[in-house]
This record gives sequence, structure tokens and C-alpha cells, in this order.
Amino acid sequence: MNNQVQEKIIKGHKTGGIVLFLTIVAYIAAGPVLGMCASAGLWPISVLCGLYLGLGWIFWLGLKVLKPNEALVLTLFGKYVGTLKGDGFFFVNPFCTAFNPAAGTKLGQSGDVAMNNTNLVTLTTGGTTVSADAYNKKISLKVMTLSNSRQKVNDVLGNPVEVAVAVMWRVRDTAKAVFEVDNFKEYLSLQVDTAVRNVVKLYPYDTTENVDTTGDGIADDGSLRGSTEVVVNRIKDEIQSKVVDAGLEIVDARITYLAYAPEIAAAMLQRQQASAVVDARKLIVDGAVGMVELALERLSEKNTVELDEERKAAMVSNLLVVLCGNHDAQPVVNSGSLY
Repeated sequence: MNNQVQEKIIKGHKTGGIVLFLTIVAYIAAGPVLGMCASAGLWPISVLCGLYLGLGWIFWLGLKVLKPNEALVLTLFGKYVGTLKGDGFFFVNPFCTAFNPAAGTKLGQSGDVAMNNTNLVTLTTGGTTVSADAYNKKISLKVMTLSNSRQKVNDVLGNPVEVAVAVMWRVRDTAKAVFEVDNFKEYLSLQVDTAVRNVVKLYPYDTTENVDTTGDGIADDGSLRGSTEVVVNRIKDEIQSKVVDAGLEIVDARITYLAYAPEIAAAMLQRQQASAVVDARKLIVDGAVGMVELALERLSEKNTVELDEERKAAMVSNLLVVLCGNHDAQPVVNSGSLY
């Protein structure tokens, strides 16, 4: 962006306690002084005392209290004058006003969910009910957690997948956050949704052959389920590239929900079960073949019994049936000759 507003930190204004004390003392003294000067005919001083009694409260408008990790962006008649940061009791120009277009915006993020705020106060102005938080212009510099609603996205194979992502973020540049975008909270939420869609559609849900997820033209084994760290880092980087001009920093990102969409979940479950059965059968067969080979080798080494090719084939068949069967074998005792 061109002509970006540069953040200016206001320092040396932690004099709120002194100003408050002096204004209160002046109020206490203004009444008696007004009476004495009026009796003595000192009208200029009397007028000044009267004006102070009527307008002295204006100085209190310049008193600002900030807690740790809070900031206040101040403007004077529309011009940006600076940002207060750090905890303390400040005094600034009483005509400065705080500016935060995202005040009162409620998203699914920590410290910003109206339904979980048991102390929420509402005010009625002109028939419209608004949250008292809308009048709190302070900007939190803490690490916030944004958890948008689940999205249905098609993966690289076209299968609908539901995914939800939690993003940890903070405001780094207060001037950019309030002046470069209309509402930095809504802007971040939109960029998160867009980044999730752009990245998820590049990966299959599960490991699939002949799929290139990195863009290098070589098939790999990347997947949403198996390459979670790679996927979330890619989502994080894409979000960061979009919100850097808004003065925001993406600290971390995590996938909080990942599943096939309900309309294909049952079919995909059957597919996974069938694949698991096939893999299990392969393992059983490999083990059974190894056991049969071992049995034949041991019989041959010990000269326990001599078997011709036909009897070996029958033995192999019987052992494979026993070892690969789904049920326990029922023994049959042969009391006659083997041949």
C-alpha cells in the first residue's frame, strides 16, 4: 500500500495522577476564590474562576488509563497524533479522541465473544441497542485466538471436506490496523477463510498416489491428515502475507477440526475399512507364508518326515487355511495311515 500511516508512540505523558490532583484542588479553591474576588471587585479573576468551575471538567477528558498490553490510537480533529502504549495513568490533549473502527466487533475469538461475556452491558441510543464495548476504543496487544466456523472445502481430488482452523494473532502496528483497513478484525477473519480454502484444495484428505501437493511437479505423500504441520504452516504463511499491511502478526495456526463432509463420510469410512482389511490380510498372508516355509525347512532339516511334492502341497494348503482363516481351526485326528 502507498502512503501508509507510520505508527508514532506517545511517550512521557504518564502525568494523569498529577493532573487529576491539581484539577481537583483547583475546583476546591475556585469557589472561595470566586466569592472573595467578587466581593473585592476583582472581576477578571472572578470570571476566570467561574469559567473554570463550568469548564474545568474538560481537562478530565485527557485522562487515559491503560492496562498492560493495551494501546490507544489518538486523533486530533481527524489527524493522527500518536499511540499510547504501556500501562499507566496518562494525560493527553483533552481534545484528542480515540479511534478504533473494530471496537464492538464480535468474532469467534478469545476475549471477544459476546455470548460468553457475562458482564456485557448494552446501551439504548435512538432506539438502537449497542454494546458498551463499542465505546471502548482501546486496542488489545495480547495474543488473540480466532476460531472461525467450519468450512466445507473440496480437496485436490474433489472430495468435500469440513475443516476448522484456529489462528493465534496480535496487533503489531496500531496505526496500520486502524487506518489501512476498515475493520482489522473482519479483515483478518476474511483472510483466514480465504487462506484455508486456497491451501486445503491443494491436498488430498488422505495419502494418495500421483498427487503433487508442493507444486514441484513430483508426486509426494502429502495429505491433510498426515501432513498437518506442513498444511498449517502453509496456511499461516499465506494469512501473514495478506495481513502484513494491516499491521497484524500471525503467531501460530492449528487445525481444530478435520473430517469428510457428512454426505460422503459413510462411503469414505467403508473405503477406509476395506483398505484396512486388505492391508491386514496382506500382513496375515505374509506371516502365514513365512511360517509355512519355516515349518517345511525344519521338517526337512530334522528328517522328521519325508514328503513328496503332492503331500507338501497338501500340507501347505492346510497350513494356509488354518493360519489365514477367520475362525479357529477344528482339529481332526487321523488314526489311519498318512498315505
